[in-house]
Amino acid sequence: MGTFYTLIVYVHVVSAVVSVGPLVVLFPLIRKMRTASAGEESMLLSLFKWTIRFVMHAGHVLVVTGVLLLIFGPWPWYTSWVIVTVGVMMLSIVFLARGFSKVLSRFPDEPENRDSLLRTLKETAWRYILLLLIMLYLMVAKPSFW
Repeated sequence: MGTFYTLIVYVHVVSAVVSVGPLVVLFPLIRKMRTASAGEESMLLSLFKWTIRFVMHAGHVLVVTGVLLLIFGPWPWYTSWVIVTVGVMMLSIVFLARGFSKVLSRFPDEPENRDSLLRTLKETAWRYILLLLIMLYLMVAKPSFW
């Protein structure tokens, strides 16, 4: 069982890195989109959407391996850091689903709001990174809240 648990921990850590790492690519994309032509903007939006999808799927692996770690590991599901992590995870799902998708779908219809939409994308990316870093802290430090 030790090797299986170690493998799950490894996959969990890699998926955590993969769910945060690609988000830094979004900032140069947003900067480039400020001056992009219509054709370039379309390609950059595709790359942006692909990055979000990639991060989302890494998040799925992260959740599945996290559940497996709770099942096979020493921490019960009602531990305070686990409950808080799940709460923060729910917030991140809302931000990823609403924060990016809603704004990205407005680009073709609202070219006059390009600067505002880009600012919203940048703010959403920072919020999502912050939520992921909070979850990373909770998983590593495992603080006791009650």
